[in-house]
Amino acid sequence: MGLYLRKRGKMVLKKKNREEVRKKKYALWMKLWTCLEKYKKVLVIKCDNIGASIFHNIRQALRPFGAVIVMGKNTLLKAGIKRRMDEPKPTDEDCEYRKTTFKPAPELQKLIDVCEGYLGLIFCNDKLSEIKDVLKGFSCQKGAKIGSVAPSDVFIQPGPTGLDPKQTAFFQALNIQTKIVKTQIEIINSGKILSKGQKIGASECALLDKLGIKPFVFEVAVRNVYDNGVVYSPSVLDIKKEEILEKIKKGACYLTAVSMQSGYPTSLSARQSILSGFKNLVAVTMNVPFDFKESKSLKATESKAKPKEKAEKKEVKKEIKKEEKKEEKKEEPAPVPDALEGGMSLFGGDDQSLNYIYSPKT
Repeated sequence: MGLYLRKRGKMVLKKKNREEVRKKKYALWMKLWTCLEKYKKVLVIKCDNIGASIFHNIRQALRPFGAVIVMGKNTLLKAGIKRRMDEPKPTDEDCEYRKTTFKPAPELQKLIDVCEGYLGLIFCNDKLSEIKDVLKGFSCQKGAKIGSVAPSDVFIQPGPTGLDPKQTAFFQALNIQTKIVKTQIEIINSGKILSKGQKIGASECALLDKLGIKPFVFEVAVRNVYDNGVVYSPSVLDIKKEEILEKIKKGACYLTAVSMQSGYPTSLSARQSILSGFKNLVAVTMNVPFDFKESKSLKATESKAKPKEKAEKKEVKKEIKKEEKKEEKKEEPAPVPDALEGGMSLFGGDDQSLNYIYSPKT
């Protein structure tokens, strides 16, 4: 006997098989309820076009983190979460069991709103960013399917295809230029078959299958993160603790600066205000015959440092004077030759003859 019975032209499941399906469904709900009670953080992952073998490897990789994966359709998981949120009634079959574990949890409605498509729920309490990094290492490469949406652009590179000349119709339908070389079809120029978001047709799918091309790579991607009733983007997990601390420090510096300039005291500016007040008190005691415990020690250190400063200043002054004397010696004019001192001119005569030649006419 098969799994189905024909009744009035319709295929109907047997009663035994219906009960088995209902038991499996309820067992999945029980697992989901225990995870919701035990864990407070959930990673909602996208599972489209991912095989069961990959999820088996993911389960093994997540065991050191203590994480649990619950897989299923969105309708099944939504129904299980809603069942957990509803208060048990006496007419329910599982009323006695649910009374012991029921707790009102209206925040789970946010998790229901996020459940879309074929998905998985990874339950954990910490190390969310590390779990996300582990999931990045799992992916699979698959071919195109008729009716599905292309997740990325697909191009065909020029070169021999290995197909016989009778199959040129596939290339002509997609406007791809070809030629026949040695009884084989060869692509002349690279062509774009599919663009991102385009619905895959029969001709594109047949051509990619004939060429043996599997263009799409599917990864286990994290859609959303549920954390104690709050849903946020997975990009938040990429932020490191050091970056958060740096931003907090910058904000604290800005707040202290504003409070110091405005004169409005805050817990952040208290330290700076105390230091500035202490400096003002010490400055006053330096010129007034009044001391206190902290100012005495500062005065003592200053008095010890003064003689050293004076000696250093004297040495600096001496060096400056020496340098000035050296510069003065360098700037003195060169001595005049003896021939010029005796009144002789450069041309062999005396200065009077030169004066006579160049004297103006009266």
